[in-house]
Amino acid sequence: MIIMRMKADNILCFNDFDINMSYPKKIVNSNIENEYLSERKNFRYKKINILMGTNATGKTSFGRILMQFMNYFTDGTITRFTEMIGDFSREASLVIDFATQQLRLYRFAFKAGVRNNSEPDGSNVSIVIKSVPINKNDSYETCAAKLDDDKKCEYTTYEKVNIEGWSFTFPRDITGNKPYSLIGKSSEYLTVLEKVLKTLDPAIRKVEALKDVDNSFVIRLDGKDVIIQDGAFAKEAILSSGTKAGIDIAYIIASSICNMHNFYYCDEIFSFVNSDLEKACLSVIIDKLGDNRQLFFTTHNTDILDMDLPKHSYTFMKKEVSEDRAYISCVYASDYLKKSDDSLKNAVENDLFCIAPELNELYDLIDMN
Repeated sequence: MIIMRMKADNILCFNDFDINMSYPKKIVNSNIENEYLSERKNFRYKKINILMGTNATGKTSFGRILMQFMNYFTDGTITRFTEMIGDFSREASLVIDFATQQLRLYRFAFKAGVRNNSEPDGSNVSIVIKSVPINKNDSYETCAAKLDDDKKCEYTTYEKVNIEGWSFTFPRDITGNKPYSLIGKSSEYLTVLEKVLKTLDPAIRKVEALKDVDNSFVIRLDGKDVIIQDGAFAKEAILSSGTKAGIDIAYIIASSICNMHNFYYCDEIFSFVNSDLEKACLSVIIDKLGDNRQLFFTTHNTDILDMDLPKHSYTFMKKEVSEDRAYISCVYASDYLKKSDDSLKNAVENDLFCIAPELNELYDLIDMN
């Protein structure tokens, strides 16, 4: 599944929100290969999406919406969306355009009406899924225009949509005690896990799969062993926060190498990791991301801006308050920086995109007695 566009109103923290993952023209000498749908070179999509922004600008909420949306296709549970409505006293809507390996562009549309300030019970909720074929010369824009014409669409239901695998990784303070993702006794995964953990902590000597115990590994340090079984640690305190984050990082790299998923959402999993290591790991993930795959990567690390990626790979999210309602919007770096040698990091440091946090409230504290 390739996410092309999402519009959300009154869903979690989003009001009149719109984010677009297409880009207008082919980038010459781009280091990201095949940034288009296989066999459809005009159907361009942002393969790598670096999402940046200050706190509370919706990066994690955006991922939560996409996760609930993709999980919907496994069971058709409508409450996944009604539970995300922010204000029951007004209408809510969610529209997502996505492409599949079967060369079809789909539009998912959820809508919930007002129900006397109480949670919708299903009677005022609708979900419509329609699609059109992606023809040889079609772009996303031409297909989206066909979706706007109901006479050109084919209507379907969730269980008839053929989608592929996905992976979402969020910070541990959000997921709580959720186990770390492991990949059994795969030799590729074991190699990746050992190399990632040894890079994060030179005291680690070896990582081995436990014999006769499924989905279990032992991390061998100097005179100490740490066991991971089914994603849970024994003697967890021995490892640093950065080393533990390496479990999630290793899973993403290994699953990219093994082509396990078509879609990845990595939300600030490098918070405890050195900046250079974050850049190195991201480079490996991007290099191993195959055709018809997509990565969303959120970070606060401005060193990522120095990576040799197309300008359209960077989206900045910002929040503004109008009257009594907050609005989150997207700023696309490629709309401002047109030359290949334009410095994205300089643009951010000089607040070209007007995304810097407002600090006056904090500085007011200096005057307190």
